[in-house]
Amino acid sequence: MKSILRKRTSNKQEDSSGEQKGLHDSLDYQFIEELKKTPLSLLLDDNHAFIKAIFQDCSDVVVRQFDIEPNIPALLLFVDGLTNTELLNDTMKSLMLIGGGETSVQRIADAILPVSQTQISDNYGDLLVSVLGGDAALLVEGNAKAILLGIRGTEKRSVAEPETETVVRGPKEGFVESIRTNTSMIRRKLKTPRLKMKSMCVGKESNTNLVICYMDDLAMPSLVEEVVKRLELIKIDAILESGMIEELIQDNAYSPFPQMQYTERPDVVAGALVQGRVAILTDGTPFALIVPFVFIQTMQTAEDYYERFQIGSLLRLLRYVFVFLSLTTPALYVAITTFHQELLPTTLMLSVAASREAIPFPAAVEAFIMEITFEALREAGIRLPKAVGSAVSILGALVVGQAAVQAGIVSAPMVIVVSITGIASFTIPRFNGAIAIRMLRFPILLAGAVFGFYGIFFSLMILIGHMANLRSFGVPYLSPIGPLSSGDMKDVFVRAPWWELNKRPEFMPVQDAHRMDDKLSQQIMQDGGLDGSSIQHKHHSSEEGNQNGSS
Repeated sequence: MKSILRKRTSNKQEDSSGEQKGLHDSLDYQFIEELKKTPLSLLLDDNHAFIKAIFQDCSDVVVRQFDIEPNIPALLLFVDGLTNTELLNDTMKSLMLIGGGETSVQRIADAILPVSQTQISDNYGDLLVSVLGGDAALLVEGNAKAILLGIRGTEKRSVAEPETETVVRGPKEGFVESIRTNTSMIRRKLKTPRLKMKSMCVGKESNTNLVICYMDDLAMPSLVEEVVKRLELIKIDAILESGMIEELIQDNAYSPFPQMQYTERPDVVAGALVQGRVAILTDGTPFALIVPFVFIQTMQTAEDYYERFQIGSLLRLLRYVFVFLSLTTPALYVAITTFHQELLPTTLMLSVAASREAIPFPAAVEAFIMEITFEALREAGIRLPKAVGSAVSILGALVVGQAAVQAGIVSAPMVIVVSITGIASFTIPRFNGAIAIRMLRFPILLAGAVFGFYGIFFSLMILIGHMANLRSFGVPYLSPIGPLSSGDMKDVFVRAPWWELNKRPEFMPVQDAHRMDDKLSQQIMQDGGLDGSSIQHKHHSSEEGNQNGSS
């Protein structure tokens, strides 16, 4: 044990030189692995000394020494603020009233402790990781094992409606920062033993807990293995949010398009799991990751499947139209006013020309000024406090736009074009997808300003080619459009009725493709519904009975 601490100290000294930094990082991971291979001592004093050396200058780590009964010393290790104080006190009371000279940790864990979750650890690595996660560790003299008590009691935010994925119809609960609360919400949606939750730990300093969720009878084992392999290859000091994991394990980090879905909604995760996908939950954040992810999911919302299919289909079609407008409207306006004026009716062209007569900038510069100003206002509205953020963004857009037109810096049609573009970008359900569209709007605008329609079409061809080349954990990004899967087109631009969606997506390799049968819809069509004759017959019979009774 002392040799491990000496090695740790020497590594820190070597790290003072920049040449040894990479070696220090690798040795830090070695140190953690060596702790897991280092057994606990039979002597409580040795264990106490080692723990004290590890947690030197850690004021929140409490080491409580006491006697189970005369001449049987014990030690309780926990982090103040991470454990449940009431359960901790009950544990202390039960230990001090054992009697009979009981010293076996296995016997104490099985028959004496008032804690439902206990584990036995025989090494320092598992003990320290568990304690830093909120558990308490009990060590007893004469035992080379420790009891890990599951009495976590950290403060956590209450379950509330997600702010990033609001719906009119649907569940109003969202994930919180506690990973066990999140797993319980998923378990309430899918009450089956086929739902598997595999735990992992990532980050040499943060030791962040991860949970990989999947359906054992649906998700392909190769997909689960690939997710686990990528997570195991992460070597980083700390994981503070699921976005760090997303960037580390995605297929193409340089693409502006998101290749992993994140969500705050348990129903969205449950719906993805029954499609054969895999979810990754991260402790400390309410956002869960879902893989694989394809582009059409950027246009889908949970509400599409809770409302009637006509409403969901109409809203989805509108989203696709507005995505195209958000991406190309400024570029089309600049290209038309600069190169292709003949495409506009004469009256409209004269109106646009009159509005731009006193503008000192070309249409392209005018568009860039307004787009950058709009993005700055939107960012300011997000970063400011909620009480003033929305007001500042709305008033700022109105005041700046009106003042810019009156000052002759930009034209009124350009303000309208930028406003339509901004509104269209707000209709994209996925925030990360909307960011990608906002980023790509500028190079397409530049291409339209230089080459006109030819530049816009060429830019869109490059964009589609890039998307066709993307993969998300082996699944083509443009599925099921490219490669074409006719059976999956029922849930792309429109949402077919539920009885038509009786199979899981074909582009997703799953163990069971069937999700429901169509017997219910066939039976309803065969019966033709109720014609009301039986209700009328019962009504007349009751009236006749009442008349006979009165007579």
